[in-house]
Amino acid sequence: APIDAVAAGLEAVGAPLQERRAIGRQRAAIIAANPELRARELIKLAAWSAALADTLQRRGLSAAAARLTAEVAIVVFRLAFDRWIEDTNDRDFPQLVREALDQLKAVTVGA
Repeated sequence: APIDAVAAGLEAVGAPLQERRAIGRQRAAIIAANPELRARELIKLAAWSAALADTLQRRGLSAAAARLTAEVAIVVFRLAFDRWIEDTNDRDFPQLVREALDQLKAVTVGA
């Protein structure tokens, strides 16, 4: 399924983050404290979603399916990232991507 391919991509992108968890926490705190940076972050995520949707559409998905898959991928990324930077978390980013995707499947398919 396209979302599984996207999840694999998110896991691969997130793997190098492992060594930068403290920086990720600091970055998230700075962004959260600054409205302009929050807006910029949302713009960046929207651009990622648009680029991903374009790629998925070029690979054969309909425009609607590509957009939905891309938006869901961004939500999965954000949820995994937010969990990854929690002080109490010791799981790696790819594992958190898989968990977020599993939760998505559970609420959409009733698994």
